Amino acid sequence: MYGQRREPVLDSMTTRKSEIPMPTIIRSLGAVAALAAAGAAEAIQSRYNLAPPVTEIARDIHWLHWFMLIICIVIFVGVFGVMFYSIYAHRKSRGHVAATFHESTKVEIVWTIIPFLIVIAMALPATKTVVAMKDTSNADLTIKATGYQWKWAYDYLKGEGEGISLLSALTTPRDQIDGGNDAARIANPHYLIEVDNELVVPVDRKVRIITTANDVIHAWMVPAFGVKQDAIPGFVRDTWFRAEKTGTYRGQCAELCGADHAFMPIVVKVVSQDEYGKWVAGKKQDMAKLADDPNKKWELAELMDRGAKVYAANCQVCHQPNGQGIKGTFPALDGSPIVKGDKEAQLALMLNGKNVMPSWKGLSDVELAAAATFTRNSWSNKTGETIQPSDVKAARK
Repeated sequence: MYGQRREPVLDSMTTRKSEIPMPTIIRSLGAVAALAAAGAAEAIQSRYNLAPPVTEIARDIHWLHWFMLIICIVIFVGVFGVMFYSIYAHRKSRGHVAATFHESTKVEIVWTIIPFLIVIAMALPATKTVVAMKDTSNADLTIKATGYQWKWAYDYLKGEGEGISLLSALTTPRDQIDGGNDAARIANPHYLIEVDNELVVPVDRKVRIITTANDVIHAWMVPAFGVKQDAIPGFVRDTWFRAEKTGTYRGQCAELCGADHAFMPIVVKVVSQDEYGKWVAGKKQDMAKLADDPNKKWELAELMDRGAKVYAANCQVCHQPNGQGIKGTFPALDGSPIVKGDKEAQLALMLNGKNVMPSWKGLSDVELAAAATFTRNSWSNKTGETIQPSDVKAARK
C-alpha cells in the first residue's frame, strides 16, 4: 500500500501444488500457525500485513489483530468441523434418521456462556488499547494538523518549537501522476507519498496531534504509529503517538476528500533530540527572516521573487507551474480575466475562496500581495502592476 512497488513473485511460488512434498506443506503451515499464535506480526513482511509498528499503541493493535484473527479461525474451524462431520457421519445412506430435539436447559446455558466469555476475552484487551489511544494528557509536544484540499498545515502550539508553522504538499511531479512518465514513476520509491515539508518530531517524546480541517473532512493517518484521526471542519479532535525509532514514516489522508484525495500524503520525520533542537533553531531563523514589514512599499522584482516561492508552496499543485490549471477542475491563471482584471476582485477571491479553492486568509499580507503580483505578471499576464501589502490589508476589512 501507499504507492509501494509490487515485488516479483518468487519462483518457488510458481511451482505446481502436486510437485510440493506433503511434509514441506505441513512444515510451512506449522510455521505460519506458530508465528500467528505468537502474535509476531512483524515477522511476516509482505504488502498484505500491517505496517511494522514503531509505537506501543501500534504494537498493541498488531497483537489485537492476530489475537482476534486466531479466535475467529478457531471458531470457524470448530463450528464448520462439527457441522461437516455431522453431515458425513450421520448421513441417510448409513441408516441414520432425522432426530427430534427437545429443549435442553444445559445446552441453552452452555451456548450462552461460551460466546459471552469469548466476547469478554476479546473486549477487555481491545478496550484497554482504545482507552490508551485517547489519553492525550501530559504531551511533550502539541501540533495542530489542519487539512486542506489537498495539503496539510502544521502549527507547533506547545513545547519545543512553539510558533513554527509549515505547509506540507505533495511533490511527486505532475508528469508522473498524469501517466506521461511511466519509467520515472516506477523508479520513484516514494511515488505519491513525498512532500516538500516533512513534519519533524523528536524520538521518544509524546506528541499530541490536534486535527481540524478548512474545507471538507480529512483524516490524519500514519499506520506505523497506529494513528488515524478524522479532521472535521469546525471541530477539534486529537490523538497522540510516541515514536520509539528514528526514521521517516509515511501515511495518507484516509477520507474521500475530493478529486485529489490520493495526492494528500503525510510524512513524519522522527529525529534525535539534538537533531530536533537544531531543526527548531533553523526554522526560527527562517521565520525571523520572513518577518516582513507590511508597511514597506515593495518593488515589482521583490514581489515577483517572493511571489514565485509563495505560488510554488501553495498554488501550483492545483493551478500548475505553467498557470494552465487542470481542465474541468482548476481554472487557468494564465490569461484569466480575474487575474488580469480588477485587483480588488482577485484579492477577494484569494481571501474568501470559492468552490474548491480554499480561503488563504492564513497567509500574511506580504505573501498574498506577492502571490497576486506574481500571477498578474507571469506567463502571458504582463500587466506590470504591483499589489502592495497595504492593498491586502485594506481588502481584509
